[in-house]
Amino acid sequence: MRYQKQKKSDMIKQISALSLVLIASILSSCKERPLDAQQIIDNAIKAYGGSKLYRSDIEFDFRDKHYRTYNNDGKISYERMFEDDSLGSIHDVLNNNVFTRRVSGKKVNLDEDWTGRYTSSVNGVIYFFRIPFNLNDPAVNKKLIEPGTVRGKEYYKVYVSFEEEGGGKDFDDDFIYWINKETFVIDYFAYSYSTDGGGKRFREMINPREIDGLKVVDYINYKPKDLEVPLELFDQYFEEEGFEELSRIENRNITVDYL
Repeated sequence: MRYQKQKKSDMIKQISALSLVLIASILSSCKERPLDAQQIIDNAIKAYGGSKLYRSDIEFDFRDKHYRTYNNDGKISYERMFEDDSLGSIHDVLNNNVFTRRVSGKKVNLDEDWTGRYTSSVNGVIYFFRIPFNLNDPAVNKKLIEPGTVRGKEYYKVYVSFEEEGGGKDFDDDFIYWINKETFVIDYFAYSYSTDGGGKRFREMINPREIDGLKVVDYINYKPKDLEVPLELFDQYFEEEGFEELSRIENRNITVDYL
């Protein structure tokens, strides 16, 4: 009888040990499973405030102009307001890709060329302000490339391109985002563009802060000394001091309202 009890006790211990090994194996497997590009971007969006920002009304000042980005479940409006010494009050509205300009309250008829210019300038400022929330737009293609290290920190590198349909006038621009593996904050990003003769830029995040649940950052905007260096090597080039500072992207007087 004592032998049978001992045998049963030994079996329970063996089963418990096997269970612990199995649980440890499952946890290890989950921990080691790499994230894909979509998961990394989703985590970045959470780090910047989460999906509630897709239903928000945000205003801010950039340089001498005031901007507003209104997003309510797909209904998107971008606005820019400023004073012109010769014209008066300017109010630009980009509403679901339809641009209108009002000068001192009166709508102005614009030709295709000027409409395109104003659309690009309004969209450009707000697009960069809204990163990373716009990286889940339908026209965005995301691909995980080889990771990188900058100043001793490890980064996911996500390459972003755009479909022609829905990708806007600058659909052929390319971006790479350096996303911190610990915080999922975008500490750096680079892009190439073809408008105005084309070029490449590299931006370094500065002055991170939180305003009403939204993570807000500013950037130092750099130009590469050698335009032949590919975007994916910009992290190495940055550490080799291969850039020159062009400007500071600093947003001020930010307000956030949730809808």
